[in-house]
Amino acid sequence: MAHVLNAYALPASVRPRKLAGGTVVVIDVLRASTTIVHALEAGATEVIPCQKVNEARAVAARLPCGGVILGGERRGLPIKGFDLGNSPEEYVPCRVEGKTVVFTTTNGTRAILRARQAQRVLIGAFVNASAVLNQLLGQEQIHLLCAGTRGLPSRDDLLLAGMLVDRILQQADPSYQPNAQAVAARETWLQAFAPPGDLGAEPLAPQRLAEQLRNSAGGRNLIAIGLDGDILAAAQIDCFRSVPEMDPEKTRIRLM
Repeated sequence: MAHVLNAYALPASVRPRKLAGGTVVVIDVLRASTTIVHALEAGATEVIPCQKVNEARAVAARLPCGGVILGGERRGLPIKGFDLGNSPEEYVPCRVEGKTVVFTTTNGTRAILRARQAQRVLIGAFVNASAVLNQLLGQEQIHLLCAGTRGLPSRDDLLLAGMLVDRILQQADPSYQPNAQAVAARETWLQAFAPPGDLGAEPLAPQRLAEQLRNSAGGRNLIAIGLDGDILAAAQIDCFRSVPEMDPEKTRIRLM
């Protein structure tokens, strides 16, 4: 029987119940997915995703004083009164080690919470791309859920989704049947990086990937607010080998 391999350019492209029983990878390359990986790799105990700013403040207020960090953004910029923004390299051990990060962003955390009916919810970025791929191979139902940017598809997310689709079809049983959006995402990846850029064969230089990420809705927004450095941070392929996973019932994200 053919396995499911679906990609969705936006969370609104899929009804939450269609994700039930499957493995979902939430993708927000610029920047929530990348930042969550950085935070947990820097020693944060968990990340709690929230949709709204006031919700995040309320959640943080219920946690032990001194053991929580408020992080996130609105319109790309740090939120007034929060400890950190949404720049991956802000999340370093001296700031987050041993702490819970309560996190809210414009696009990424909304996409994560939309996947709560899934059996597994993984957080994917270029910084942990191969580790995510290893978790997906052999899964019967794979859903790649792109966060987009302010309600529109964003090239940064589609590139990662396309790379994962391409690698799954190359390395897994050919019985996987990609949906139309998965096929389109794969074409986006191959048009940008074929024949070079084959992970595991010829490493893709971060600067080359960053050029493509800049040419996305998310990338243009970051350049406009002076955060171009975050784009290069998000283009460091496979600098981490862990995969954050959310407990769908408790909505807590931790390293596997």
